[in-house]
Amino acid sequence: MDRFPKSDDVDIMLLLEGTFPYVSGGVSSWVNQIILAFPEYRFGALFIGSSRSDYGEFKYDLPPNLVHLECHYLHDELAMPAIRPMAGNSGAFETVRRIHELFLRPDEGTLDRALKTPDFYLDSNNGANFEQFLYSKKSWELICDLYQERCTDPSFVDYFWTVRNMHTPIWLLAAIAKRLIPARVYHTVSTGYAGFLGALLHHNSGRPLILSEHGIYTKERRIDIFSSDWIQDNRNALQKDPTEVSYYRDLWIRFFETIGRFCYGAASNIVSLYEGAREREIGDGAPRGRTMVVPNGINIARFAKLRERRPDNPPPVLALVGRVVPIKDIKTFIRALRLAANSLPGVQGWIIGPEDENPEYAAECRDLAESLHIASNLSFMGFRNPMEIFPDTGVMILSSVSEGVPLVILEAFAAGIPVVATDVGACRQLIMGHGQEDEAIGAAGGVVSINNPHDLAGEALRLLKDPDHWKRASNAAISRVERYYTEQQMFDSYRQLYQRGID
Repeated sequence: MDRFPKSDDVDIMLLLEGTFPYVSGGVSSWVNQIILAFPEYRFGALFIGSSRSDYGEFKYDLPPNLVHLECHYLHDELAMPAIRPMAGNSGAFETVRRIHELFLRPDEGTLDRALKTPDFYLDSNNGANFEQFLYSKKSWELICDLYQERCTDPSFVDYFWTVRNMHTPIWLLAAIAKRLIPARVYHTVSTGYAGFLGALLHHNSGRPLILSEHGIYTKERRIDIFSSDWIQDNRNALQKDPTEVSYYRDLWIRFFETIGRFCYGAASNIVSLYEGAREREIGDGAPRGRTMVVPNGINIARFAKLRERRPDNPPPVLALVGRVVPIKDIKTFIRALRLAANSLPGVQGWIIGPEDENPEYAAECRDLAESLHIASNLSFMGFRNPMEIFPDTGVMILSSVSEGVPLVILEAFAAGIPVVATDVGACRQLIMGHGQEDEAIGAAGGVVSINNPHDLAGEALRLLKDPDHWKRASNAAISRVERYYTEQQMFDSYRQLYQRGID
């Protein structure tokens, strides 16, 4: 465990999974923005990652009012106890069996009270500690029963290790919850493991939990799970139904859905970035009365000064600002650039974002550019300050398969840059408007379907080749962001949430 800086208590403890301060991107920038916005509060941050080796140095300078930081790694920290035979706590494993019933029938009940507290996972007399989970007879019997009752995959070995790998982080999170310094408010920026930790902390301390979802965690994990090649499917060709998800993929999805509902049930306020996300949360189990929409907001003045540096006609540059990872679908951007270059040979594509999160995917993207003979038009520029690249950008591109309310769209709008994006998250709302008054402002670019390089290139070329169309989209972008997406509007909403929780 890394701990820097240290404090004995904080006003607000942020629970962060795979984001600030190690990973750059929209969510991390938002976290940094929120901490700096409230200098009157003492913030703590607890970072949850996979393995320490997966992260480099901090991507952000720590704000002065961030007085406590802990970093925990799910694959590194949980020491394996010595193997010894034991019977196991019968009552505890009956409680565990009931939670597995909720996997299949989530609407029929909620988690047992015992499972909501860290002590259940740490106290061998009144719960099921890690040692019992690993080695007890009761644990073995439960795993065998569940396999025989439910598993449609023929490999018991893969089932056994899937259950082990899926549940092991829970005991680490319980230990963290038990020893974490006190906070007056807990604020998690996702469900998942960070949200599960937030729910444990809420039930253990009685202090309020705020949940802010920038993207729907269960939806993004579903995308990851379907694209993962490490999840086994051992059925033969005759056993497989092409309309069915493999058992282990389905099991992982239901696991994240279950801990997501645990977080929803514990949160006093569930904040989404736009109405579509709020309705998705409600459908996933969030109590409607606790949900609310608070759009992202930005410092308009910071980017507005860049408008003076822009030429009268659109620069022939398509920029994608984002991590080079599958969820951003960089490959579709590269294919769209190839199509755009066929019509506009001088067009340039800039990919502005880190490649270290998924080096294998980044290498595939570079190979694709070479195979399409577009490498001379394409630049992988790494992490860059948007202030440096915005004045020379003609159109901002988002080819993502999942988004919330992307900060990069709002920042591009404030600089007067039209955007072409896939129809995910709030991108349509941002570009086309939402409601009669907003829609009257006009389109600030174009919206296309996922994985559609032809339409992505077409919308970008419409803007680059028609200066009048480009100027109208630029003016709409500026008007929309100045009216609906200022950081002061966002800060006012969160100030009310924090004050309500702290009082």
